[in-house]
Amino acid sequence: MWVFGAVLVVAMARHGWLPGADALYWVLPVGDPPGDAWGEQAWAVLWYLRTYLWFVLLSPVLLRLFRRAPLPALLLSLVPVVVFETLWTLPDGRLGAALGDLSVFLFSWLLGFAHRDGLLDRLRSGRVLPAALALMAVGGWRAFHHQVDGSYDLDDIPLAQALWSAGFVVLLLRFRPDFGWLARRPVADRVVRVFNARAVTIYLWHEVALMVSVPVIDAMWNIPAFERDLPLDSPWFQFGIAWVLIAAAVALFGWVEDVAAQRRPRLLP
Repeated sequence: MWVFGAVLVVAMARHGWLPGADALYWVLPVGDPPGDAWGEQAWAVLWYLRTYLWFVLLSPVLLRLFRRAPLPALLLSLVPVVVFETLWTLPDGRLGAALGDLSVFLFSWLLGFAHRDGLLDRLRSGRVLPAALALMAVGGWRAFHHQVDGSYDLDDIPLAQALWSAGFVVLLLRFRPDFGWLARRPVADRVVRVFNARAVTIYLWHEVALMVSVPVIDAMWNIPAFERDLPLDSPWFQFGIAWVLIAAAVALFGWVEDVAAQRRPRLLP
């Protein structure tokens, strides 16, 4: 994130943005780092790292509470998102954004504890499956009946997102689909290994890649052969260009993940 921030902050400054004291959130993202409208599409993805950091910081306390009473802790973890959506409006700004995201994914985070401690595996599948499907069904019902501007986008319907995510994560962690067949295919296994080892790099730079793909394609329209033979107006073509740019970002910045993990830096893992 520090490398990403260094590049993006300089780019935004060149477009007229002046950082203030809150630029310290680029160093320790306990709140959303600041930026300007020009770079918003790029820095908007940082909500995920901010939320992840808070869950890591809170995990010692959350784990102790969970192990004292696993089932009550899981059920009570849904209370905040219910309260925030039905009884108490979240404050604007960094505090509200942080509390909102924490409330949405708290249940799923605690499920990670249940998975790690083996509790989910000790539950009968005949009980887990209906419970997970019920959570997803209620989340789906909430989304369909509380659309935002005619959209079912779960990002805009926190309670629906929390319930749907909870049910989906229960299914994944309890039944764990077997993808061992990928390991028996060298190319597929290699792709998965690279994606896993460069997950943060890919996540941070994918929006930048989408942004840069637009002027790249605009420039291609000026080349007659490209204009004639390439589907420059297709979103799938932009999708492909974005992945080429993501690959370039992995080559340029992916080694930082090795340094952060105290590994020997490599171009590709």
